[in-house]
Amino acid sequence: MKTLSFTILNLLLLTGVAVCQQLPKPPETIKDAFPAGTTFHSNIAYAGDTVKKHLLDIYLPPGAKGNVPLVIWVHGGGWMHNDKYADMSYMTGTIRTILEKGYGLASIDYRHSTTAIFPAQIQDCIQAVQFLHDHAGEYKIDRGHFALMGFSAGGHLASLLALSLNNQVTAFYPGGRKPTFAIRGVVDFYGPSEFLLFYGNMLPTQTGDPVSILLGASPLVRPDLAKQASPATYVDKADPPFFIVHGEKDPDVPTAQSYLLKAWLDLAKVRNSLTVVKDAPHYGPMFDTEPTRLALVGFLDSTLR
Repeated sequence: MKTLSFTILNLLLLTGVAVCQQLPKPPETIKDAFPAGTTFHSNIAYAGDTVKKHLLDIYLPPGAKGNVPLVIWVHGGGWMHNDKYADMSYMTGTIRTILEKGYGLASIDYRHSTTAIFPAQIQDCIQAVQFLHDHAGEYKIDRGHFALMGFSAGGHLASLLALSLNNQVTAFYPGGRKPTFAIRGVVDFYGPSEFLLFYGNMLPTQTGDPVSILLGASPLVRPDLAKQASPATYVDKADPPFFIVHGEKDPDVPTAQSYLLKAWLDLAKVRNSLTVVKDAPHYGPMFDTEPTRLALVGFLDSTLR
């Protein structure tokens, strides 16, 4: 029976059928983030394979009627750490508010840079969002109303996906398949936007930093890759609106990265806002406050309703 079950699972994966492994609900550390009555779909294989990082979760709001707009969560971790539950433990109030306001939430995994270098990460994110679009009816989500929400490295990937979507960057397409989904808005928490300005005192010989590991080379050795991987490269007037949040005392991603992204969006006349949280570090509960939550939900209401 065990062998038969394994064979059936592999057959479903090979034929592209969505597989939900029905593993336990999210970890105990984030259980308070989900209102009573939340519907969980855990560990769905979005790429039709058995790669551990090709999984996503879907959380549907209590009492949802019809298809719900969807916020897609992209975790941080320097492109080399963490999983789809990362950043949730200090953002429980925000998650709860999103679900209580009637939005669905999907959280996606992607391959780490220590396993596969760029553009594997953006290919995985595109493939995950395409899966959500293609299977929207099965999970009662509205395929026409997607927003991305990323943190740090996840903020970079969310911004890069949304901004490059209308630029025909075929290197980002998984399996060469052009995406057919649209992104209505982006929530970017302290994500890098321009890799060539990320390290002010960098040397070409520096290779152990997260950006160099992601690219497979120092940005000063491969500025072409750094430009291709930078969200700021792709800003134009057709891009979706942005809600950007950054910590005033972020020691890991300079606030200049968000100021620069805002400047490019302003020049292109793309609706955006930037909130710099006073005294805040790179991440933590200082970003899960009522004023930020209210502004964030207001942004979602204006882009997904």
